[in-house]
Amino acid sequence: MSLKNTADRWGPVSQLLHWSIAALVIAIATIGLLMGDLPNTPRKIEVYALHKSLGLTLFALVLIRLAWRVYAGAPRPALDQPLWQRRLAALTHATLYTLLLAMPLTGWLLNAWGGYPLQWFGLFNLPRLFTRDQDLHELAGSLHEAGFWLLLVLVLMHVGAALYHHLFLHDTTLARMLPPRRAQRAFKEH
Repeated sequence: MSLKNTADRWGPVSQLLHWSIAALVIAIATIGLLMGDLPNTPRKIEVYALHKSLGLTLFALVLIRLAWRVYAGAPRPALDQPLWQRRLAALTHATLYTLLLAMPLTGWLLNAWGGYPLQWFGLFNLPRLFTRDQDLHELAGSLHEAGFWLLLVLVLMHVGAALYHHLFLHDTTLARMLPPRRAQRAFKEH
């Protein structure tokens, strides 16, 4: 079995990165939505630190995924699609990658301009990029929040498109991002 992608399906490395990033996005988003309402206790600081560490992990995984995609290529489209659909899919994927990189970066800037230290799971500190600046801190916060909502919309579009392909077009778009046995089972059910 090849680790690289084939013309017909995503390879196991791409699948692992895809689903790991998806799980991280869900975890980070959930924590991000809930952490602001926590009472000001040491636990709140721990939750913020976890959010930041997971965000840095997401950033690294997205960079690895982009490098892997350049190296391993991508499967051809699952079926012949009109040009506008291929272009919309390409634009959506490019925007998803951009936001998956921008979210951790705006979080890092938000943190830096807020004057807070940035650690990765308490193992090491990342460099302080800038000095404290309240106006830029608020700007980074606004960009981080707006980016989250845009990312949410695009993720929902991405999931919706995969389900549409699977349930209505009955093609392999979704199945080829699943391990082979699950893909066969999922495709036989529909």
